[in-house]
Amino acid sequence: MTGQGTGGAAAGSVAALRITDAAAFGRVAVVMGGQSAEREVSLDSGRNVLAALRARGVDAHAVDGIPALLDALRAGHYARVFNILHGQRGGGEDGVLQGALESLRVPYTGSGVLGSALSMDKVRSKQVWLAQGLPTPRFVALRRQPGRSTAHAAAEVHAAARELGLPLIVKPACEGSSVGVSRVLREDDLDAAAALAARYGGDLLVEEMIVGDELTVAVLDRQALPSIRIVPKGEFYDYHAKYVAEDTQYLCPGLDGAAEGEIRALALAAFEAVGCSGWGRVDVMRDRDGRNFLLEVNTAPGMTSHSLVPKAARTMGIDFETLCWRVLETSFAREAELAAGGAP
Repeated sequence: MTGQGTGGAAAGSVAALRITDAAAFGRVAVVMGGQSAEREVSLDSGRNVLAALRARGVDAHAVDGIPALLDALRAGHYARVFNILHGQRGGGEDGVLQGALESLRVPYTGSGVLGSALSMDKVRSKQVWLAQGLPTPRFVALRRQPGRSTAHAAAEVHAAARELGLPLIVKPACEGSSVGVSRVLREDDLDAAAALAARYGGDLLVEEMIVGDELTVAVLDRQALPSIRIVPKGEFYDYHAKYVAEDTQYLCPGLDGAAEGEIRALALAAFEAVGCSGWGRVDVMRDRDGRNFLLEVNTAPGMTSHSLVPKAARTMGIDFETLCWRVLETSFAREAELAAGGAP
C-alpha cells in the first residue's frame, strides 16, 4: 500500500493510490441492477464500473441483485463487493444490503448501515441536519398510513402547501434519480404531484422550492471534490435531463473563491452528519442571495456517461478507471473495521 488519506480536507491535491496491485483486491463482485425503480440506471452504472475495473486488471464480475450476490458470497466466490445498486427495496442503497454484508464479514464500498439508511430517507436526513444546525429547505413529512383514503392523502398535501406556500416540491421520501418528483407552481397541480409521488413506496415529502442554482458536491475518501453547477435546457433537472438529454450543461467548479470553499465544507459536514463514509454525492440548492440548502445525500451515485461524480473527479485529474479503483480502495477501511469487530 502507498499514499495516505486526505484527513477530512474540503479540498486539496490528489493522494497517491493506496493499492497498487490489482490482485490485492481479490475476486470482486460488482453488484448492479436489483429490483428498485432505479434498476436501469444501476445496470448502466454497473457495466461502466465493471469495464473500468477489468481494464485495470481487477478480477471483477457482474452480479445482478441482492439475492444472487448473497448466494455467491455464502459460497465463497468473492472477496469484496463494489456496490453500484441504486435505490431502496432491493436497490441496495438503504442499509439492508450493508447489514447483510456485515453479517457475512464481507467488505464493501460505500456507506454502512446507518449512513445508507439515513441518507435514503430524506425526511430523517433533514432532521439530522437541522439538529446539527445545517441548512435545508423547510418541509412537511406526510407519513403513509395503511387504509388512508386518497382523498385524505390529498387533503394532507394541500394542508402542507398552505403551510409552506408555493412554489414547492412534492416527492417520495425514499427514492432517487428524480423518480416521482414534481415541481408545483400552482395549487391546481398539487393533486397530480401527490398522485405521482404516491406510486412509490414510503412517505411523501412536501418541500419548499428553493429558486436558484442546483449544485452537487462529490465526496471521495473524506475529501470534497469540486462542486458542479447544473444548468438544464429546461426549467428542471429531471430524470430526462439527468440520463437522456445531451444539452444539460455542467460547470465545474460550480462556484468561485470563498463560495466554492463554503459549499464543499457544507457538503462534507452534511455527509458526515448522517454517518456516511467511503464515497457519495451531496445535492445542494443555492438561492439568489447566495444561501446554500442541503437536499439529499446519494450513497451510491450514478456512474453513467451523464453522471456527476466522474465529471468532478476528472476536474482533479482522476480519470474514470482511476475513480473506480479509488472507490474500490475504500472497501479496505470497511475490511479493517469488520476485522476489528465493528462497523461505522
